[in-house]
Amino acid sequence: MLQVIGAGFGRTGTLSLKSALERLGYGPCYHMVEALSNPDHINRWVAALDGRIGFDQVFAGYRSTVDWPGAGVWRELAAVFPDAMILLNTRDPQRWYDSASKTVFRMQLDRDAPDMQQVWQLMDAMPHSQDVLSMIERTINWEFNGDFSRENAVAVFERHNQQIRDEIPPERLLEYQVGQGWEPLCDFLGCPVPEEPFPRLNDTDSFMEILEGALAKSMHSTDEPVQGGPPAGA
Repeated sequence: MLQVIGAGFGRTGTLSLKSALERLGYGPCYHMVEALSNPDHINRWVAALDGRIGFDQVFAGYRSTVDWPGAGVWRELAAVFPDAMILLNTRDPQRWYDSASKTVFRMQLDRDAPDMQQVWQLMDAMPHSQDVLSMIERTINWEFNGDFSRENAVAVFERHNQQIRDEIPPERLLEYQVGQGWEPLCDFLGCPVPEEPFPRLNDTDSFMEILEGALAKSMHSTDEPVQGGPPAGA
């Protein structure tokens, strides 16, 4: 059962935050790497987005989530897990775009680059590759409406964050940047502050290695059938 929901976009230090939450006892923590590494997770996501299963089944066995695709359904998760605390993980909008445009948005902005061609080849070779694209479209791309320019993406980023501030009760919400370290996070969750340094993972240079590793791993995973009834409203 989720106890912590990271509602902020990817490229806000989410892999570092995943490691930090697991160190604090909120693991395992879900992240886009989990989804891309496991075809059966993709099946669950598509089934949940279609209304055939609940999001509690998607996150079975996990105590926290950060990054997309969870951030794309933060409202649903906040309702399904009413006792979970909400983290609005964020950063300076312009610096966020600088990072996103060199990493997650490159799949859209620079698709013909040699390294992007390799990523798309891996993506196309994945089990249920169309379901992967559907999940990405329905949990990430829909907010940007196909426009990944700086002006539009920053506006989407700021609107997303403001909606969370407006809709989540203050006592349930922490707006947080990973550069703040352990103290605000531990105070919010009621945890002792670890003596070790705060994790620092997944800089821009390592993004492609992590992405390609997750996609390659998925090809050696075993599917699990998803149980569930017809889509909601059918």
